[in-house]
Amino acid sequence: MNRYIKVFLSTAAVFVLSSCEDFLTKNPPDKISIQTFWKSEADAQMALAGIYSRLLNNTFDANQLDWDAISDDFYLFGTYGRIDNIAKGIVEPTTGGVVEAIYRDAYRGISSCNVFLDNVDRTPVSEEKKNAFKAEALFLRSLFYFTLTEFYGGVPFYLTAATLENAYVAQTSKDEIISQLVKDLDVAIDHLPDAAYKGHAVKGSAQALKAKILLHQGKWAEAAEAALKVMQSGKFSLSGSYPDLFLSAKQENNPEIIFSARYLNPDRYATEGADMKYGASLALNARQDFVDEFECVDGKPISESPLYRADSIFKNRDPRLSFTIRHVSEPIINPDNGMRHVNSVSGLHTPYAVRKYVDPTHLPLSYATRSDQDFVLLRYAEVLLMYAEARNEANGPDQSVYDALNQVRSRPGVKMPPLPAGLDKEAMRLRIRHERRVELGAEGRRYLDLKRWKTAEMVIPSIVDPGGVRRNFDPAKHYVFPFPQSEVDVNTLLKQNPNY
Repeated sequence: MNRYIKVFLSTAAVFVLSSCEDFLTKNPPDKISIQTFWKSEADAQMALAGIYSRLLNNTFDANQLDWDAISDDFYLFGTYGRIDNIAKGIVEPTTGGVVEAIYRDAYRGISSCNVFLDNVDRTPVSEEKKNAFKAEALFLRSLFYFTLTEFYGGVPFYLTAATLENAYVAQTSKDEIISQLVKDLDVAIDHLPDAAYKGHAVKGSAQALKAKILLHQGKWAEAAEAALKVMQSGKFSLSGSYPDLFLSAKQENNPEIIFSARYLNPDRYATEGADMKYGASLALNARQDFVDEFECVDGKPISESPLYRADSIFKNRDPRLSFTIRHVSEPIINPDNGMRHVNSVSGLHTPYAVRKYVDPTHLPLSYATRSDQDFVLLRYAEVLLMYAEARNEANGPDQSVYDALNQVRSRPGVKMPPLPAGLDKEAMRLRIRHERRVELGAEGRRYLDLKRWKTAEMVIPSIVDPGGVRRNFDPAKHYVFPFPQSEVDVNTLLKQNPNY
């Protein structure tokens, strides 16, 4: 049996175990029964909240930034999630860390979704409301399954709550899973509200996720169409401030955020969150190659621009460099009271630390810091970049591709020059990939981009880690993770991924 597809004697228990503490105290798990749940709209809303709570874990929160340390953007300073070994190509079914955590976290979310979808019809609410509830669960399940396919390929595929009779299954092909996710998202799109994002999935959330799933399959025309629908909806726009996207006090009602994993102090916060992990512990050190990727303000690379200053690398650069990265000698300063955090720089791989998602108002930083920044999973700039990439691959660099990219480059507070005219398809592809790297830097996107572009096998082995160890990426196996050995041991129908 998949250890994370729990079989509960009481269908309500899955939500009791994942929802609000006050519900636990009023209804102890040993007294919950099917007769005391699914009896009101409040029950359905609580169950739905239980599914959303599945996002607050290492796989769907700011810990995704660590994935960038498997790419050419960052070194990991430490051993978080065994990323240090995975980046070197040392990954096995027994590795643990993120190899196990991604599998576990996604299936826990899927289990909650399936129990919800199996039982929500019991609640005495209108069909319209039931359909809206189901649409949210379908969106979330699609997000969980898509994440699994990105890391493991085909996986065991459950569309209803697992029972003793159906829990042992072989993996379903990735193509078949993706096909079903697109169908589920189409249903979700039909029933989710056509509104701005306020914390629950909306139509634009499902459209953006559909665009991303299709983009990652190389279904260019369909991905462009899905992204265009978000762009034409008028419900989202670029934030007036790039840094505000990643600071808790500025995220509420931010027009750029399409979907996020949401925290809220004092009850929902991350322990060793982004503030402590990336601001104080400096878990990610940016590679020089990533820092050098950012253009100068004249729109030229540092190798060509007369504005580049090697003795002051942040000067005259694309503002997104200093929005994303800081030199470790620069203290973090709380703007409210002037409190300062000064990092120790000894032992670091590079002198560049992550600024993104580190909130200065949360000083002083310690393991007691309650980080409540939402982790942005989908945002409007990424939709524009997805549209540009998909449209370029499908039709070449027409004006709409230029418009989408230039909108991102000219966003408020960035104001980078427009792209030069006359780019062919291949040149535009390189520009798009550059723009994704700098716009979405330190957001956990780069590693998955390298894999889907099939450039990981060239880029990753070119990296020499501190200490002189060259990274390894074997295209015969490393485009997917192995299944955790603990899963293969209990499910004899699950076939281990090739060459593991």
